[in-house]
Amino acid sequence: MLDGAMNQIVKLPDAKRIGYSACPHDCPSTCALEVELVDDHTIGRVHGSKDNDYTAGVICAKVARYAEREHHADRLLHPMRRTGAKGSGEFVPISWDDALDLVAEKFLQAEQKHGAESIWPYYYAGTMGLVMRDGINRLRHAKKYSGFHSSICVNPAYAGFAAGTGKIAGVDPREMAKSDLVVIWGTNAVNTQVNVMTHAVRARKERGAKIAAVDIYMNGTMEQADLPVLVKPGTDGALACAVMHCLFRDGKADWNYLNKYTDAPRELEAHLRTRDPAWASAITGTPVATIEQFAKLIGETKRTFFRLGYGFSRSRNGAANMHAASCIPAVTGAWQHEGGGAFHINADIYQLDKKLIEGLDVWDRSVRMLDQSRIGAILTGEREALQGGGPVRALIIQNTNPMSVCPDQTKVKQGFAREDLFTCVHEQFMTETAKMADVVLPATTFLEHDDVYRGGGHQYIILGPKLVEPPGECRNNHEVISALAKRVGATHPGFDMSPRALIDQMLRVSKRGTLAELEANRWIDCQPPFEKAHFLDGFAWPDGKFRFRPDWNNVPFRSPYKSGPVADMPKLPDHWTSIEETDAEHPFRLATSPARGFLNSTFNETPTSLAQEKRPNVMIHPDDAQSLGIDEGDYVVLGNKRGEVRLHARLFPGVRRGVLIAESIWPNAAYADGCGINTLTGADSIAPYGGAAVHDNKVWIRKAPPP
Repeated sequence: MLDGAMNQIVKLPDAKRIGYSACPHDCPSTCALEVELVDDHTIGRVHGSKDNDYTAGVICAKVARYAEREHHADRLLHPMRRTGAKGSGEFVPISWDDALDLVAEKFLQAEQKHGAESIWPYYYAGTMGLVMRDGINRLRHAKKYSGFHSSICVNPAYAGFAAGTGKIAGVDPREMAKSDLVVIWGTNAVNTQVNVMTHAVRARKERGAKIAAVDIYMNGTMEQADLPVLVKPGTDGALACAVMHCLFRDGKADWNYLNKYTDAPRELEAHLRTRDPAWASAITGTPVATIEQFAKLIGETKRTFFRLGYGFSRSRNGAANMHAASCIPAVTGAWQHEGGGAFHINADIYQLDKKLIEGLDVWDRSVRMLDQSRIGAILTGEREALQGGGPVRALIIQNTNPMSVCPDQTKVKQGFAREDLFTCVHEQFMTETAKMADVVLPATTFLEHDDVYRGGGHQYIILGPKLVEPPGECRNNHEVISALAKRVGATHPGFDMSPRALIDQMLRVSKRGTLAELEANRWIDCQPPFEKAHFLDGFAWPDGKFRFRPDWNNVPFRSPYKSGPVADMPKLPDHWTSIEETDAEHPFRLATSPARGFLNSTFNETPTSLAQEKRPNVMIHPDDAQSLGIDEGDYVVLGNKRGEVRLHARLFPGVRRGVLIAESIWPNAAYADGCGINTLTGADSIAPYGGAAVHDNKVWIRKAPPP
C-alpha cells in the first residue's frame, strides 16, 4: 500500500478503533502495540503503547507503517503448485486440500523410502509468537522428523553471557533509565532496538548520564554516544581485557565484591597484566587514549549498565568476546547498584511450559539434529553436516527465508535446486525461498491470528490477538501444521486445540494466570526481584560465583548440540584469534550489519523501506577507495573463496580502513547477477553451540564495469 492510500486510512477517525497487540518480529524489543483498525480487514497506523513502561510509546518506523506490508499488493493469497523450473516463479493456483494432500503424499513417500529423518521441518523467527513459531516442532516430534538446531542468531552471544552468569538473564532493562553510564556494546540500537535508546537517552536527560557505545563503524548509535569506541570486527575481547587491566591497575576493582562473588579474581588480575591498552590498540585499532578514557569512565561510575547485544553472535570468537565484556561489571562490582550490572536478554526468566505447543512430551532425543545455519552443506549432502545420516528429501519451511538470509549462499542455492528435493514454503510474500518451492502456501500476518509473545529485551509476556481478517485464502501456521499432521498420521493433543486454547493451557501450567486474565491486562510483568536480577543471592552456579574461568563444555544452553573448536576457547578473557583474518589476497574485513529500513529480509518489499535504503551498497573508507580508484557510487565487486557480489560503493569515513560494511539483506534479485551479500559469508561451525559469522569475512574489493 502506498503512503497516500495509507494516510487516507489514518484520516478516517469515525471508522477507527484501537486494537492491542505485540510486534512479532525478530527483535528483542517485542514492542507493545496499539493498532488503528479501520474495519474488519483494514489497518491504519501502528503506535507503541504508552501504557507499557518498556515500549514507552516508541516503536520503529518499519512497524509504525505496517499497513504497507499488511495491505501490500504482492501478498500471497492462494495455494500454488510449481509448473516451471525451480526458481522460475511459474506456479498455478490449486485448492488448499489439493496442496496439503500433495505435501502429505511427498512426505509419506520420503518417509517410506528413506525414513522419517529424510524430512526436515525448517523455521525461524519471522514471527516470535510462541504458537505460530514453535508449533512446527510438534509435527517434528510426533513424526520423528529430523531435529532442528536453531543457530543462526543468538547462540554465541547466549553462550558467552551464560558462561559467566550461569543463565540468560540480567538486570531489569528499565534500569537503564536509572544508570549514570549506559554502555551499548555490540548492537546498533538506533537500527535494531529503538527502546534501548529511549531508556538510555532518558537517563542522560534526567540524570546527566553518559552513553558509551562500542561498535565496528560509526552508525546511528555511535553518533548519539558521548563516547563512541570504534573497534575492528571481532576484537571486542581485546578491548574488554584492556579495560579490566586499567581497572585493576588504577584501583577501581571492587575487591570485596570480587572475593565474595567471583571465582578467580587474582588469577584474572595476573592474566591481564600484559593486556594493557597498547596491546589492545594494536589489535582493535582503537587509540590508547580512547581505551583509557573508556576504562576511566567505567571505573569512576558505579551505576554502569552494560547493554550487550547480538553483534557478538556474528563472529567466530563471539562467545569469548561476549564473556570478556560481561566480566567488566563483575570487576567493578556494578551488579550491586540499581542501574548497574549487565543485560543481554531475558530468555531464562519466563519458565513457560510449552509441552503442548511443541510436543515436547513425544520428543525422541535420539533423532538427529541438523544445524539451521548449515543448510547449504546439509542440502548438498555433506556427510558431517548430515550427522552421518542420509540426505534430506523433503522440507516444510515457515517463518524464514534461507535462500536469502543463510550463509554460504552458493551451496544453499545448489541444495534447493536439487530435483530430488521436495519443498513446501508457507509464506506471506514470494520470497527467493518460495520461488524454489514445489508448493507455496499463503500465510497470515501477526494481525490475522491469535498468538502470545515474550520479550527478549524486556520482561513482559504480551498477548497478540487476531485483529483483522486475513485476505484471500491465507491460513495461519497452526492451521497448516495441524492439517498436515492429520494427513501424515501424526497424533498429539495440541493438533486438536485452537491457538487460544494452547495459550491458555501454557499460562495455566506455567502458573502465569489464564488467557482471560492476560486478555484483560494485555501483558504480564515477569521481572524477578532486584536481588535475583542483580545476582546478589549468587550467580547461577552451584557455588554462586561469576565465572571468569568458564567451563566452555558445560555452559548451560537450550540444546546439547556442540560444534566448533570448543577445546581452543580461551580459559580466561582474551582476544581469541579464531576470526577470519585478512591476508594478501583478501585485505578487507566485511560485516553485513543490519539496516534501519529492513529487518533481515523482512520489509524489503515495502515501498518506504525500499525508498529509504535505495540499493545495495558497501561502505568503504575514502582513503581505501582512493587507493583502489573507486569513487562514490561506483559499481564494485567483492569476492572471496565462496563467491562474488556486485553492488555500489558508498564512501564513508566512519568505517576503519580495511573494513567494509554492507548493511541489510536485500533480495538476491536486487543484485545484478542474483548473488546476495550472504554469498560471501561462511557457514562453518562456531564454538561452542554453532552460529552464523556474518560479520566475520575476509574479502577483496575492486572496481567493476557498470551492470
